[in-house]
Amino acid sequence: MNRYKELWRAIIESVSGTEQDFTSGSLKRAILLLSIPMVLEMLMESIFAVVDIMFVSRLGADAVAIVGITESMMTIIYALSMGLGVGATALVSRRIGEKNYRGASFVATQAVLAGLFVSVVISIVGFAYSRDLLHMMGASEIAIDKGWKYTAWMISGNLVIVLLFINNSIFRSAGDAAISMRVLWIANLLNISLDPCLIYGWGPFPELGIEGAAVATNIGRAIGVIFQFYFLFNGKHRIKLHIREFFPDFKLMLKLVQLSLGGIAQNLIATTSWVVLVKILATFGSSVVAGYTIAIRIVVFALLPSWGVSNATATLVGQSLGANLPERAERAVWITGKINMILMGIIGITIILFPGFFMRLFIPDMAVVEYGSVALFIISCGLVFYSFGMVTIQAINGAGDTFTPMWLNIVCFWLIELPLAYFLTFNTELHQKGVYLAIVIAESVLAVAGTVLFIRGKWKLKKV
Repeated sequence: MNRYKELWRAIIESVSGTEQDFTSGSLKRAILLLSIPMVLEMLMESIFAVVDIMFVSRLGADAVAIVGITESMMTIIYALSMGLGVGATALVSRRIGEKNYRGASFVATQAVLAGLFVSVVISIVGFAYSRDLLHMMGASEIAIDKGWKYTAWMISGNLVIVLLFINNSIFRSAGDAAISMRVLWIANLLNISLDPCLIYGWGPFPELGIEGAAVATNIGRAIGVIFQFYFLFNGKHRIKLHIREFFPDFKLMLKLVQLSLGGIAQNLIATTSWVVLVKILATFGSSVVAGYTIAIRIVVFALLPSWGVSNATATLVGQSLGANLPERAERAVWITGKINMILMGIIGITIILFPGFFMRLFIPDMAVVEYGSVALFIISCGLVFYSFGMVTIQAINGAGDTFTPMWLNIVCFWLIELPLAYFLTFNTELHQKGVYLAIVIAESVLAVAGTVLFIRGKWKLKKV
């Protein structure tokens, strides 16, 4: 009974939010305190992804296809954001482990500045060339006419995405994952509330169609960023930003960029390969792309909680290495890896058994349901492999070695996934199934290779 009471107290503490020293004490408790808010954070993000596509799917296959093609381009922005977050995590968590809180705060300032520089350039491109980008991605003329404003809003508003990722990485690295969770819940609950109002014109709101989904997303995320900066500037936490320090420290920014480049490259390699996969699938028409888009959203719903557990690993590894405790870092990885495999095993089996059921929750079009069910079934077969690989890759990133995972991504996605997808799609009877099978093979190879490199242990020697 005492064990259950202790577990309940830890759950309440993890959600309420306290900054913890994770370099000592029970590792299982540390993993619990970090993982629960991160899982809830990712769960909210995945709920939004699913609800968003449910609202848009009522507008037809062309609208869903625009969302899918736009999301394939947005993944490049997510890659930049997550890469900057990886660099910030490695440096901030290491400084926190060293008890250098002022240094951690200055690193956070430089990460925010880097995000601002990147987002301005992307916004200009998105505003000026949204129709051209959709043409380049193979969208039909009818779909472009209906949905180009959605693409313009999403790419031009990338600043809120970049800052959300970077700021939440800062909070997690400092040991308070609950703030990240609360911010994302606020942002996404606003998104979900505004989505139907702006898409369908409920009440006093204008009926904007698919454009309304993008407007709602940007408003919700912008409110989330405002909350983040409130917490970062109010001085009640380990990380405190100061306006007077918002100038580029080129030496520190270079170190941050060097670490981030590996993280950015990892995500760009993975996501640009996904862009190519969508372009391959676009040759089979909007129904196939729509089915794949919904299937991927469902897989994201399954994987984002797993990302939450993996992010906890990066924080624990960074802080433990900062405190010169590499064995503690290694134990944390094995524990979180097992948790992730159990979680994804249960979810994966459920999806594999009932892919059509999950597809029908989002769209009534039977052609889209049929194509999407096949994609969902095949891709979900690799969820257990992906889950453990995510932990080991994030552990290596958290140690500050972002280039080893980068090379793994190059091999697995560019040298294995893309050639295999092209060959299986256009040179066998598998057709679009070849794309889905290539995804499973590439992700599984990545998981195995990442685990082998983690066991070799060179990440323990990384200095940042």
